[in-house]
Parts: sequence; structure tokens; C-alpha cells
Amino acid sequence: MGNIPLELFGKTLKNPVMNASGTLGYGKEIEPLWGVETLGCYVTKGLSMKPHHGNPLPRIWEEKCGMINSIGLQNIGIERFFREYFPFFKRKKTPVIVNFFGFTEDEYIGCAEMIKPDKQIVALEMNLSCPNIKKGGIGFGKEAETVYEIVKNVKTVTKIPLLAKLTPEVKNIVEIAVAAFEAGVDGLTLINTIPAAVVDVNKRTVPIKGGLSGPIARSVALRAVYECSKAVPIPIIGVGGIMDVRDALAFLMAGAQAVQVGTATFLDPYTIPKIIMELREYLDVNNYADVKNIIGITHDQ
Repeated sequence: MGNIPLELFGKTLKNPVMNASGTLGYGKEIEPLWGVETLGCYVTKGLSMKPHHGNPLPRIWEEKCGMINSIGLQNIGIERFFREYFPFFKRKKTPVIVNFFGFTEDEYIGCAEMIKPDKQIVALEMNLSCPNIKKGGIGFGKEAETVYEIVKNVKTVTKIPLLAKLTPEVKNIVEIAVAAFEAGVDGLTLINTIPAAVVDVNKRTVPIKGGLSGPIARSVALRAVYECSKAVPIPIIGVGGIMDVRDALAFLMAGAQAVQVGTATFLDPYTIPKIIMELREYLDVNNYADVKNIIGITHDQ
């Protein structure tokens, strides 16, 4: 059988498949169906320095092409996560990527300082889609100069490898990726959701504005992974519309070192274990000894 363990930032992951941030709650929620130790790595909900209440209902809206969410970054805060949930992942020996965010640069820095190195933590994943309240709500990730500054400053306060999760809502995502790399980021997560809205034509209202995910995001994310993986020599984790093993393979072949699965889990909660099993089968049938043999294989064209 093909070999699918992955080396990422000096840690060995049993496979290259993760959940997307926010899609498995705090991890225990999926346990009645399958264990978190199935994952190559568990990615936390976005965590902030203090608990955050999130948005009013509705928070989820199913569309023909995917799903819109407007959770509003609700979370229990870093301190409570590490007190109540992190020991669960330690017992399970499941590697963790800690996703975090802030509404000011100081909040990003404060979050990174609060998260102490641990052998179970693979990396910090910095959500750069948040609005910068000191700049009138413009997203941190929309301008290369802002990305450079915040990555550089966060890097000074943590020894844990740092991933920057970039928004597709930019003119040139490669330019943003290069800025993050030059500031010292250790890897990228591509991409975050796409801004979207719903109109209720009967009520003549907009019931929800939020982030669009699912199949419609896949081609956008694949292009970002393909182009950025050719532009910067750091690991990239691909996320966006991965519904099955063929989608996961496409991201790996485009240059991603690992993939995250989000919306598909809401349609079929067994999607992640199926992808892991079928990825191993694909390597075996196609005579690949190791998953690393297909990573970025499209670059050879």
C-alpha cells in the first residue's frame, strides 16, 4: 500500500488530511462517528484572546453551489480551549494546528504569545481575513504591506511554526503570499471562504451575508495553490471545495503538502475517513510508493 504519512514542520502526521478550521467544533463532537486520531492533524476553531459571542441567526445557509456561513468567529477563547479541550488531543496523541485571529495587530500578537509550544502543536494558523478595526474594517489579508508587517511582528513572539491563512478577496494572491514569505511565515493555508450573500425574494431581504465555501470555491483555491506553490518555497495546505479523494488529489498534485476538508463534512460526516482510505488506494493502484511522489506533480508539465 502507498505510504501516506507526512512530515510537516518537524512533526510526523499519519496522513495529509485535516479538517478545515471550525468544521469539527472542538473535536469531541465527531467522536460518536469516528475518532479525531483518524486525522493527520486537527485544526481548531478560530480562537481569540477572550471568548467571542459571534453573529445572530441565521448563521448557515445552503446554496446550490455550496454553503454560506456567518458564524462570526464565535469561540470560547484560547485559555478555556487549552484548559478544557487540549488535554483530549494529548490523550489521543493527535497533532493540532491552532487557528487564531484578532481585530487588531495587538490582538494577533497577544494570541500568539498565549499559545505555548507543545510537542502536540504542529503550527499556528493565523486567519488573515479578519477586519482591521483600526483601518476602518479593511481585512488584514488584503494588502501585501499589511500582511508583511503583521506576519513579521507575530513571528517575533512565538517559536511555533506559523501558517498564514489567506483570503481570496485580493487582486493578486501570489503577491500576498510572497509578502508573507518575505516576512518569515513558515507556511500558507489557501484559501479562506469567498464573501457572498443571499436575497430572499419573497421577503425582499438579505437574510445572511457570510463566507461561501464548497464546490464553487474549488477552482479558485486550486489556482491559488498552484500559483503560490510555484512562487514560494514553503509548505502550502490547500482548502476549498474538497468533496472527495479526486479533489484532494487535485490539490496535492497542484502543489499542496496537505489538504483541509470543510463543507463536505456537513453533507457526509464520513468524508474525511473515506478520503484517507481512498488516497492510500489511489497510490497503490497507480504504483506510487509515497504520497510525496504526487505533490506538485503538475509543476513538471
